[in-house]
Amino acid sequence: MAFDGRAGLVISLASVGEGKELETHRSVLYRGFTSELFNPYMDPSEEWYFKTFFDVGEYGFGSWASPMLPTVDCPTNAEFRDGYYANGDGFPVRIPNVLCIFERYAGDASWRHTETLLPGDLVNEAREEVSLVVRTVATSGNYDYVLDWEFKTSGSIKVSVRAAAPISLTGMMEVRATTHTNVNQINAEQDGELVAPNAIGVYSDHFLTYHLDLDVADPSNSFVKASLRPVNTGGGSTPRKSYWTVVRETVKTEEDARVMLNTKLPAELLIVNPGVKTKLGNIAGYHLIGSSAAATSLLSDDDYPQIRGSYTKKQLWVTRYNKREKWASGLYANQSRGDDNLAAWTLRNRSIENNDIVLWYTMGIHHVPSQEDFPLMPTLTYGFELRPFNFFERNPLMKTKPFSHQIFKKTNANEF
Repeated sequence: MAFDGRAGLVISLASVGEGKELETHRSVLYRGFTSELFNPYMDPSEEWYFKTFFDVGEYGFGSWASPMLPTVDCPTNAEFRDGYYANGDGFPVRIPNVLCIFERYAGDASWRHTETLLPGDLVNEAREEVSLVVRTVATSGNYDYVLDWEFKTSGSIKVSVRAAAPISLTGMMEVRATTHTNVNQINAEQDGELVAPNAIGVYSDHFLTYHLDLDVADPSNSFVKASLRPVNTGGGSTPRKSYWTVVRETVKTEEDARVMLNTKLPAELLIVNPGVKTKLGNIAGYHLIGSSAAATSLLSDDDYPQIRGSYTKKQLWVTRYNKREKWASGLYANQSRGDDNLAAWTLRNRSIENNDIVLWYTMGIHHVPSQEDFPLMPTLTYGFELRPFNFFERNPLMKTKPFSHQIFKKTNANEF
């Protein structure tokens, strides 16, 4: 883990240990970080229309990162690290306790099974879910974003944001003054909600984009989209009339890799390594499990903030690796005209098959404020997961020792 003035927390060289004593490692993620947070408000008035923030590119998640409070922001077993970055004058700035790392056990099972079909016996077996978490908090003006990277013993990588956890969104809601004290007094079309007397909570969007340079087993990767296709049997040897199957497509170019998840949702979104296969012949890969926060921008394409944030019309993009392409809103977000951002890069339509590729994933929410959000918002949590898909020969947790293995004798046929 590292600390960057613009991105904040950066995760590099995440790999999975295998074999006896975990002596061999296979790469999964070369580098991952928060690339941009686009936050436009929906009030078009003279006093508010310009409030369309790019929090990472214009201000910096690193420079706005907050010291965390032991036992409150992070649990008692957490180790803390300071962060350093160069300010606008080139002088070093230290932020104490800006990163924490800890093991988490929430009382969940990583897998379990109760075997009830053995005559006279009832067998319970399970493995506890213990994960490694790296956390930071960025206080972007009025909002606090708690960002977690969670590494699970199953090989999964979970990324969450919350206003107080995985992505979490919390903090002070931005409000506009009004003469209204009751919703019955509002006659015009609304751009917000009355959350307190004389206070309008303005509608807003939050689009958080992650740069995920995946190296599944090595850098030569491909992007695979899989769709569920219903099939009618047309009559057959059984009474069944229909079923579904999976149709996979290896995407060739950047333009074809743009995916809008809330229209036709593929069954699988995979980054695979065609050169690495299991003993059964399946291609090793990782599966993107998307977030429920799947909103896309509703702004018109010719609106200036949307020109700058044009990549928020789709949640998923895949590009060929280029060391200059790290920031979804462009290198110089303050001077952006939309010609140097993620959407513009894909117009080159480079080949992404069996190449070093980068997955860009955006979580988005349309925030309709409520009275509970004022004056201080409770935490909202969103996240996504990168989960092994034929990366292992079998469930890697089968090798771990059980913490609970009990056999219960049945005394009669009706006892469970």
